[in-house]
Amino acid sequence: MLADMNAWIQGARPRTLPAALVPVLVGTAAVAGMDGFDGTGKGIMAWRFAAALVVSLALQVGVNYANDYSDGVRGTDDERVGPMRLVASGAKPAAAVKRAACLSFAVAAVAGLALAAATTWWLLVVGVAAIAAAWFYTGGPRPYGYAGLGEAFVFMFFGVVATSGSAFVQTERFTPLTLGVSVPVGLLATALLVVNNLRDIPGDTDAGKRTLAVRLGDQRTRILYTALIGVTFVTVPFLAGLSGRPIAAAALFTVLLARPPVQKVLEGTKGAALIPVLGATGRLQLVFGVVLAAGLWLGA
Repeated sequence: MLADMNAWIQGARPRTLPAALVPVLVGTAAVAGMDGFDGTGKGIMAWRFAAALVVSLALQVGVNYANDYSDGVRGTDDERVGPMRLVASGAKPAAAVKRAACLSFAVAAVAGLALAAATTWWLLVVGVAAIAAAWFYTGGPRPYGYAGLGEAFVFMFFGVVATSGSAFVQTERFTPLTLGVSVPVGLLATALLVVNNLRDIPGDTDAGKRTLAVRLGDQRTRILYTALIGVTFVTVPFLAGLSGRPIAAAALFTVLLARPPVQKVLEGTKGAALIPVLGATGRLQLVFGVVLAAGLWLGA
């Protein structure tokens, strides 16, 4: 029983979950101190924060299971270097992994429906687009993840949409700040995917997966990863200053966590040796997000 549960946990790829947690924390913190959409100044509503967190986490788990299923049935994970894939390894049947993906999307849909009922039904359109993007990343006849567009999806949905959306469900409005803080969140989420695809360049090339990393090649992908991390920290002083919340600049100190993974990438680390870099990038994203959110909250 424990082994069975552990397989499902590993298949959910817990190292990627900061990409779902951080945008909700940052987006919610960004609206601290703002009036609600009706001008009452009612502050943060805990249930909406919780529902947004459920949506984001369930979508992340869903896309992980969906990728596992789609890549597994295509046979493109057979030579995979990274963490275990349920279908490719034979740990779980493809149909069971597909059901797990659909169940995750259903959980996200139910939580999203509650938020739409409380705010605007237009959120349903956003939710449908997010689920469709999650499935067709590696699913369907022409998966866009195989065409080098995965990074654009991650930046948009786990950066701009998730962050500004988490703010929107609290105030029912967008502001320059809520859109602005989505940028570093999206950049770090994208960096997570870039280093993942950097590790998989040899296998993806053999499998015919034309990810952005495959298209750019090894060296330029390393430069892209470094640029994403660097630009993330460049945005912090601007966001802290323009928002009038200078304490948010404390997120700059998390650059100390960026040095080890960036150094490994620039040194040319390859294959399985990049797995710890993926974990370090996830930790950087989590700590950066928590510190930035705390600064935005306390500075409100």
